[in-house]
Amino acid sequence: MSDSGVRVRRTTDQVPTPAPASDVASCAAGAAESAGTADPAGAAGGGLGAAGGDSAPAVASAARGAALRRAESRAARVTAGVTELERRLADLLRGGLAAAQEEGYGLWEETAARMVDAQAPGLAARVRELGAVPGSGPGWPARLLEECALLHLLDRGWLRHGELPDGLAATVRSRIGLPSSPGGPPVRDRWLVLAQYDTYDTRLTTRRIWLYGTESGRTALVLSYGAAGRAPELSLPVGRTLDAETVAYPGAGQSRVALGERFSTPVPLPVRPPGSGTAEAAARYGEALADDPWQDAYPVTLRRVVPVPAAEGSWQLADADGDLALPVTPAGGSRSGLWRLVALSGGSPVTVFGECGHRGFTPLTAWPEGPGEAVPLC
Repeated sequence: MSDSGVRVRRTTDQVPTPAPASDVASCAAGAAESAGTADPAGAAGGGLGAAGGDSAPAVASAARGAALRRAESRAARVTAGVTELERRLADLLRGGLAAAQEEGYGLWEETAARMVDAQAPGLAARVRELGAVPGSGPGWPARLLEECALLHLLDRGWLRHGELPDGLAATVRSRIGLPSSPGGPPVRDRWLVLAQYDTYDTRLTTRRIWLYGTESGRTALVLSYGAAGRAPELSLPVGRTLDAETVAYPGAGQSRVALGERFSTPVPLPVRPPGSGTAEAAARYGEALADDPWQDAYPVTLRRVVPVPAAEGSWQLADADGDLALPVTPAGGSRSGLWRLVALSGGSPVTVFGECGHRGFTPLTAWPEGPGEAVPLC
């Protein structure tokens, strides 16, 4: 599976022009609104209504103006960082991909640090991932070009932010790393906990919890954070179901939600997510890329698949009722959970939930063909 629709559409000697002032203002307004700072009148007015009377509107207006100025300042810094990153990508392509291996990781880390200074942590994370590609094994130049194309696409999305539909614009802000707040009406459902696992960096522990709404049929992602070396507070047992409300975050094709009021503790219920064959799963992932081209963790439940070894020690999940097999990502193949999956299958079809991306499929939870509880694989 690959991001076949993404290409670098400019020559290497083209240097992007800064975004027009109107686009920067649009970015700032969108960032302020998504962060929940565009209209603090409710909080300010509510807190001052009893004591301040007529002064409340003026205070609210001043607060809105200050929030907009902060957002404009951050948008300008992000734009400067994006422009610098585009020059870095142009230099890389002009000099040839082979030079990336000779330069080593230090230059990428320096570029990532500049993105942090530009207040674009999402870009910084992608640059660090880019720096790890050279010399990562056979075919690394093609993988590096793919990642450069995706990064270039994200840069251009920011620089032409004002021309994008609202949903895609919110997605670009999210991928850049600007804060956002959940909005819209809460959705109450009985949520099945599909999977839970942690990722780490030097400053943060991120916990990803996948949920499936047994009544809405929606798959949703809850993120929880903790300081480096410390587990996040929120923890939900895989395979259990809880009655709770969720509120969605903005963005086209985004599955992230905030967990709201909980009406029960997680309880075991004999319920599983409906699955699909490998061909349908690949097609659904391709459709999801139209809304979010940078998506590399699309939730998928595979029905009646068998884990089988592939070339050079890798694995794949073969459709028991079809001809297509999905490759297991290197990360998924290196986990001990892969052997639990193989043991659970024993050569027979199983149901597997996981994340589908352009590197393949990462299995996270599995169920036996017949009756049986969920088996975490991560």
